[in-house]
Amino acid sequence: MNEDYLHKDTTVIHSGYDSNAHHGSLAVPLYQTSTYVFETAVQGENRFSGEEEGNIYSRLGNPTVRVLEERMTVLENGKGALAFGSGMAAVSAILVHLTKTGDHILCSRGIYGCTFGLLSIMQKKYNITHDLIRMDTEEEIEQAIRPETVCIYVETPINPTMELVNLQAVANVAKRHGLRVVVDNTFTSPYLQNPLDIGADFVVHSATKYINGHGDVIAGLLVGNDKEEIESIRMSVQKDYGGIISPFDAWLLIRGLKTLSIRMERHSSNAEKLIAYLKKQKLVEAVYYPFDVDNPQYALAKRQMLAGGGIISFTVKGGKEGAQLLMDRLSLIKIAVSLGDAETLIQHPATMTHSGVPEGERRQMGIEDSLLRLSVGLEHADDLIADFTQAFAVVEMMMTKHL
Repeated sequence: MNEDYLHKDTTVIHSGYDSNAHHGSLAVPLYQTSTYVFETAVQGENRFSGEEEGNIYSRLGNPTVRVLEERMTVLENGKGALAFGSGMAAVSAILVHLTKTGDHILCSRGIYGCTFGLLSIMQKKYNITHDLIRMDTEEEIEQAIRPETVCIYVETPINPTMELVNLQAVANVAKRHGLRVVVDNTFTSPYLQNPLDIGADFVVHSATKYINGHGDVIAGLLVGNDKEEIESIRMSVQKDYGGIISPFDAWLLIRGLKTLSIRMERHSSNAEKLIAYLKKQKLVEAVYYPFDVDNPQYALAKRQMLAGGGIISFTVKGGKEGAQLLMDRLSLIKIAVSLGDAETLIQHPATMTHSGVPEGERRQMGIEDSLLRLSVGLEHADDLIADFTQAFAVVEMMMTKHL
């Protein structure tokens, strides 16, 4: 069957795997090996020279990892993919690949705290500079481009403010200036958004999140629209920097992917129910979610996303103290910094995921002390609402007494 014609619901289960090539095993086998045996010395020579395809050493490729990479390639409508030991390994690999000393990276104004840390290291050690800007219009992007700019790095939705970046505008400007575009697609997964279709060159994922979906793997993925370039990264940056994924973790991701479509639908539907609830609460000042009809970027969200996803950010009265009071009174909802799990998680970005970002720059990103990020899980929405209801009641009573 031609996999190009499969729906994503089918692709996440079948793509990239032929059971006939693996002794008829229905499940993808786990090849838990570090190295591979050559039949002859000449075969070993030919594989190392690239004259013959085949396995050499699991840092350079593994049959289980290969299934994951091929499946992600199809899901993102790309030409090739690489799996890494963490999301930051994937981010590091593509930025190292694209830059050299003296280059400049143009970034969306909000990015993950560790990505910000990586950019700071690159600037301090290698004079690779960066700017964080809003990317609402092509004019804004054009004005920030320098002669030494080589790539545009984007998160959309942005972590944790849920602002959107107009991917079409970014792609248009990049094409005019010969710049490469990298999009962190972690918050949406390939089920809800495909930046390569809009003109991006590369997509990165923290596969720890929605790709896995079960909170038991640390992993990253890079997907590109040029197979030869992806293979070049495999045999250079990935091979020599060594940020590879283990076969077992790749196997867990393959298993997690099988339910991606139904998980993303449930995450999104639960989030929409919680949005309606949170917007009615007296202690909630503002709610940020792409598919909220009151969101000024709602039309943009509808153009480049299939659904709103499972992440909600909202601000509460009382600043940092009010935010932490609410978190501490939740019971079913757990305080944790990841996202995309079956469990609903809440965290305080200013003191957790983005605590390493200097306060001034953090506020420029829109990360206030009153901001909370909620990763909506797969529980019944009524139970999540009930947990918030009891927590809001306690916090409201405490605040009233304090006043």
